[in-house]
Amino acid sequence: MSLLRCVWRVLLLLLVVVGGCLLAIFLLPHGPKPGTAGAGLLRNWSRLFLRCFGLHVKRVGEPLHDPVMFVANHGSWMDISVLHAVRPADFVAKAEIGRWPLVGWMARRGGTIFHQRGSTDSLAQVMAVMSDRLRVGRSIAAFPEGGTAPAGTLKVFHARILQAALDAEAPVQPVALRYLRNGAPAPDILFTRGESFLHNVGRVLATRSLTAEVHFLKPVSFEPEGGRRRMAETARAEIAQVLGITA
Repeated sequence: MSLLRCVWRVLLLLLVVVGGCLLAIFLLPHGPKPGTAGAGLLRNWSRLFLRCFGLHVKRVGEPLHDPVMFVANHGSWMDISVLHAVRPADFVAKAEIGRWPLVGWMARRGGTIFHQRGSTDSLAQVMAVMSDRLRVGRSIAAFPEGGTAPAGTLKVFHARILQAALDAEAPVQPVALRYLRNGAPAPDILFTRGESFLHNVGRVLATRSLTAEVHFLKPVSFEPEGGRRRMAETARAEIAQVLGITA
């Protein structure tokens, strides 16, 4: 049964990817601008893309209006599409994705900002771009953990990335992403230690239907005492509470 499911989903995925390429060429030349038809189409395409993997998306809470910086936990390559499915935004992603065939090109068309991990110069440039986009009314989404975390864990949130929102005087809203099967957490679809991207994609294609919950939480406010570090810790604590993580 899992083999038939996988074959059917692969065929559907190929059709959806072709449609996504056409969308990127004709409707997203400069990313999903807020309030445009392109942003709406990106949201609908993301939902269809995730359905190819048997994933349904459910929104919990209300996202803030543009411009806003969303900060979310990161456990799967599907996280970006999951958030796009309910609230399109310009994502910050690792530079390696930009070099992936087709995926990198589509990500650039979708407004992704690429960061070279471990490079201080790259981070400074990325933060400048983030601030500029926030100032012109676009929203940004980032993963402050700096990479995917193993199931049941939440890494420390890097506070420096929040400076872009402070410079642009934009609000920061935490977002908790949960993957469920029959109402219970489904950690088996997240990356396991040392697992490759393609291996995880294959596992998700073969798995039974899932639900992704996107929880938009209370915005974090700037506090003079502790500054952006206090903001990062507060955002992490709010997300951890939704995920049921105590540490």
